[in-house]
Amino acid sequence: MKISIFGLGYVGCVGMGCLADMGHSVTGVDVAADKVKLINAGTPTVVEKDIDLLIARARKKGLIRATLDPEKAVADSELSFICVGTPNNEKGNLDMEHIYKVAEDIGKAMKKKEAFHVIAVRSTVMPGTNAKIVQIIEASSAKKHDKDFAVVSNPEFLREGSAVDDFFNPPYILIAGTSAKGLKIIEKLYRPIKAEIIRADVKVAEIIKFVNNTYHALKVSFANEIGRICKKLGVDSFEVMEIFCKDKALNISEAYFKPGFAYGGSCLPKDLNALNSMALDSRVGVPVIEGISASNKKHMEMVEKTIQEKNKRKIGFLGISFKQGTDDLRFSPALEVGEYFIGKGYNVCIYDSNINLSKLIGKNKEYLFNKFPHITEALTGSIDELIEESEIVVIVNKEKYFADYIDKNREKLNTKIIIDLIGICRDMSGEENYEGLCW
Repeated sequence: MKISIFGLGYVGCVGMGCLADMGHSVTGVDVAADKVKLINAGTPTVVEKDIDLLIARARKKGLIRATLDPEKAVADSELSFICVGTPNNEKGNLDMEHIYKVAEDIGKAMKKKEAFHVIAVRSTVMPGTNAKIVQIIEASSAKKHDKDFAVVSNPEFLREGSAVDDFFNPPYILIAGTSAKGLKIIEKLYRPIKAEIIRADVKVAEIIKFVNNTYHALKVSFANEIGRICKKLGVDSFEVMEIFCKDKALNISEAYFKPGFAYGGSCLPKDLNALNSMALDSRVGVPVIEGISASNKKHMEMVEKTIQEKNKRKIGFLGISFKQGTDDLRFSPALEVGEYFIGKGYNVCIYDSNINLSKLIGKNKEYLFNKFPHITEALTGSIDELIEESEIVVIVNKEKYFADYIDKNREKLNTKIIIDLIGICRDMSGEENYEGLCW
């Protein structure tokens, strides 16, 4: 199948690589020339496990290309995926400007096209967006929905750090729309993937991502609150949560039920804020959901307090992205804590092998330099250098090589204070220079 993908960020880039790996011909579209250039050079626009291999291989086979021209992309494809970003606006709701602009661009491109065209919405969008996109495309193309084109909602469930595996092994594939022809085309596309294909009401498909991500955010905060209580009572919080997670019938998933650092990233904060705004707009009281971000903030404050209580001025952070295996710095809690201590006059040093300042692009780069303008001075090229410069070593991300390094260099680290935010070095519990955040 010939496919076009609008938006070459995480969702678009991963989708491009995976669909091409399935044998489809894929054209990527983006307003950012640097992203287009990267794809055409066979290089992904994001740091993500295995995506570099898929993009390089597909480019070599001639299965992927990228362009700034929406008209050419639509003309050369049967199916267009909308994967552009939907950040929060000032009120907390999602900013749908880019979604509607892409819909208009696709509609204008379809004016000259006679063949039936399917538009699949992968971006996280507000309920009612599918219908709005139909209206925009009908107005800009002078064509009719279900006769000349179809808009299908197809939300993604990709986790940064395991997105390629998640694409090929999803819990289910969710599609929704009012065009039977459009739904059949999407079902055919996904048939090689061994997962249940669920047809849902359009608004159900549009809101499910908010529900999923809000629940994931809740699980992180819940486990961290349990961890804080357990630490005060001298109870092993990991044993508590391990037993809690044995109940697969009611507690469902272990994925987020681990005491550790605060949540962050581009999905959980954004979708939590949007769901809060939906409730506020509808005058529905949701005190638990409203309290999640406050709990997360309290957790970051606890990290700051734990570090400050050590009465040392030189702090080294092992990891700064919002979690391991990615270069995504948006809403990274470690970034917030690092900037807090720089503002207090501390000497801050950071090591993160996933962060290459020269390769950061788009919103990720913009967020970093707006939030942490001192990053260039703080970033170091080796763990050894960070250890040498620091009195306190804060372990932020669950990178295996962090644990391996600490295990091999125990003697060297005897004079350093180790603060573990994610439980990667729990075997050090009881050692005088080690402190776990919630254990």
